[in-house]
Amino acid sequence: MGRSLKYDIPGDDWRLSALDFFEAASPEALDFSGPVAEAKKGGARSIESLFAQTLEPPFEVVLEIGFGRGEFLLDLAARFPGTAFLGVEVSFKRVLKLARKLARAGLTNVRLLEARAENVVRDLLPAESLDEVWINFSDPWPKARHEGRRLIQPAFVSELTQCMKWGGQLHVATDDVPYAEQIAIALKEETELTSGHPSHSWLPEVPGRMHTGYEEEWRAAGRPLHFFEYRRRSEVIHRISP
Repeated sequence: MGRSLKYDIPGDDWRLSALDFFEAASPEALDFSGPVAEAKKGGARSIESLFAQTLEPPFEVVLEIGFGRGEFLLDLAARFPGTAFLGVEVSFKRVLKLARKLARAGLTNVRLLEARAENVVRDLLPAESLDEVWINFSDPWPKARHEGRRLIQPAFVSELTQCMKWGGQLHVATDDVPYAEQIAIALKEETELTSGHPSHSWLPEVPGRMHTGYEEEWRAAGRPLHFFEYRRRSEVIHRISP
């Protein structure tokens, strides 16, 4: 018999709702079926304000999309207590479990949001608000007819890039070969991104990078790993000299 899910949070609960991203927004104002209206965007809060009660500015803001069991996010948050971390995950159970782990660990520099990443990037995150983004092993949807369901698509990459600060970093990892090839094309075609490894589409290993439990399983099974490192180009590139 499986263990029952515990709903109590043994400490501070750092889960967010979509409403937390807006000033004086009403529940009916948030419609994830389409882009947020311009008037509503005008009421968007800064990401920094979500951490105001626990962090002293200035601080960097790091996003992890699809944190799964949460090991990677917990490790980063513990090693960089002065950095703000936002974790996005579509699974209610995973968000709840990580909220419990954060409370037990006493970590106060993480906020969690249960939502689809596409909606968060399109509708909630302000422009130029992220210093770093991690997307570790998102669902590869291996069947050919499901390719369109993969997270890393050109439109998503473009929208995510606009949420990154100039010089902000993007890290993507996958163990699926066809998905890696699709990711490589999507990232390379985004004109505002530049590769940290221009002579390679991806790296098979990144020294010093933490291995999650799932990643260790895939390594043991001999599955090929692909690591992408990109950065949003410096703003100065886009300025026109007089």
